[in-house]
Amino acid sequence: MAKISDTSNRHNSMIPSFLYSPSSLQKMINSSTISMPESSSGFMIPSPSEPSRKIEMYSPAFYAAGAVGGTLSCGLTHTAVTPLDVIKCNMQIDPAKYKSTSSGFGIVFKEQGLRGFYRGWAPTFVGYSAQGAFKYGLYEYFKKYYSDIAGPEYATKYKTLIYLAGSASSEFIADVALCPLEAIKVRVQTQPGFARGLSDGLPKFVKSEGVLGLYRGIVPLWGRQVPYTMMKFASYETIVEMIYKHAIPTPKEECSKTLQLGVSFGGGYIAGILCALVSHPADNLVSFLNNSKGATVGDAVKNLGLWGLFTRGLPLRILMIGTLTGSQWLIYDSFKVFVGLPTTGGVAPATVPAPASAT
Repeated sequence: MAKISDTSNRHNSMIPSFLYSPSSLQKMINSSTISMPESSSGFMIPSPSEPSRKIEMYSPAFYAAGAVGGTLSCGLTHTAVTPLDVIKCNMQIDPAKYKSTSSGFGIVFKEQGLRGFYRGWAPTFVGYSAQGAFKYGLYEYFKKYYSDIAGPEYATKYKTLIYLAGSASSEFIADVALCPLEAIKVRVQTQPGFARGLSDGLPKFVKSEGVLGLYRGIVPLWGRQVPYTMMKFASYETIVEMIYKHAIPTPKEECSKTLQLGVSFGGGYIAGILCALVSHPADNLVSFLNNSKGATVGDAVKNLGLWGLFTRGLPLRILMIGTLTGSQWLIYDSFKVFVGLPTTGGVAPATVPAPASAT
């Protein structure tokens, strides 16, 4: 009965098995539990680590779990690095005053005290929690959707394109939720007298620039976040596959959950460095446009210079985004393990050629 169910599930989903490969031991446990007659055992005590109700892959509950995991991973991590974000944004906006990371910390502490390092934490938490829910939940959806369109053979052959398309689609939607909160965050962090936080900053911003003003930075935000997320997900999946293929002799299914989560963090940190390099010019544009009323992209390029557009605040952002991305994948995959789902990524199987008779 369990074997028929497994075959049916594989038939209904055309997504390649390497994208999600649950432990073979867990399959044996599930199989033996399902096929065991009630009379053969008086009672059975489940393991504390074993979820009481397994989430069905690609079900509404599966995508909801992805959204919750994304909320936790993005909301918590971005809020935790608010001090670094405060310094980074001020270095981008006022480089004459904030000349370096160390001097930036000193200036903020001298002028605003410890509270100055956490200015804008509320819009950061709300904005990136909403963004994370859409980003991760929809990535899981679009990854399967595009894989089903391509079919098993092409989805395996062009898996990187699947990752890129799925992440771009999810981030495009997620940024619509993030943009208003990002505008408030930048204004609060770079203009200390503007507002204390989200509760008074949002109505003040809307009164000054209107509701549409909250979305004035949407195009630069897409320019920053979409390439960032495409690099984040595609490079992460590729790096994790390479780690399991070349650095760890044991198949992923036989590795402990602790080791798998360590791979999630390490792969995420490396992916975060690549993300920072790709998205940094757009990050400078977002900070500049949200800080100056009526500013244009041309004004930003003229003020920052082409070299400054690519390099201003980059070392600090590499540190911030590397830590951020590694922590996000760790939290996200930890949540998936907690609810009984496999961690993200793995080794792709070799494509099996079609039989000569079929050709």
